Amino acid sequence: MSTEPRINDRIRVPEVRLVGPNGEQVGIVSIHDALKLAQEADLDLVEVAATARPPVCKLMDYGKFKYESAMKAREARRNQAHTIIKEIKLRPKIDPHDYETKKGHVVRFLKAGDKVKVTIMFRGREQSRPELGFRLLQRLAEDVTELGFVESQPKQDGRNMIMVIGPHKKKAEAKAEKAAARATRDDDSVADTVAAEE
Repeated sequence: MSTEPRINDRIRVPEVRLVGPNGEQVGIVSIHDALKLAQEADLDLVEVAATARPPVCKLMDYGKFKYESAMKAREARRNQAHTIIKEIKLRPKIDPHDYETKKGHVVRFLKAGDKVKVTIMFRGREQSRPELGFRLLQRLAEDVTELGFVESQPKQDGRNMIMVIGPHKKKAEAKAEKAAARATRDDDSVADTVAAEE
């Protein structure tokens, strides 16, 4: 089945509810009269509501309508934000400096509007001490509380313990903030260059 609306001669019903090119209601007219009106106005007769009784048709430039719809769909896809889940892996006996580095990565991901899956990997006898991993995950969640929230609580998954942290900011907001910061930085550098030249 085609998702394209039927146009002009493809509309095979005796009468239609006609809508003019500017959205005005013309009323219920025979299909022949509707096609004649479309020809006189140099427009297409497009079926916009096929399931209505009688079907609703509109006078419009179909080529222009298709082009504008495609452009709107393209713009919507461009503005759509894709949520990405980033993953950070830790060990229960992590060095303080390594912890700070990993925390920095989590902060960066949350600022960018991405979710972060934090995995603690247990090896050997560490598996008998899951509370070490739980405490580490709680500490990390508290350290990044101003940027994100715990979306799924820590849970044991075989040899690993997993927790997901979601950002407070949406991806689109983070992108907009980043663009605004970049624009401000560019303006400042232009102002500095002008001041240096003077």
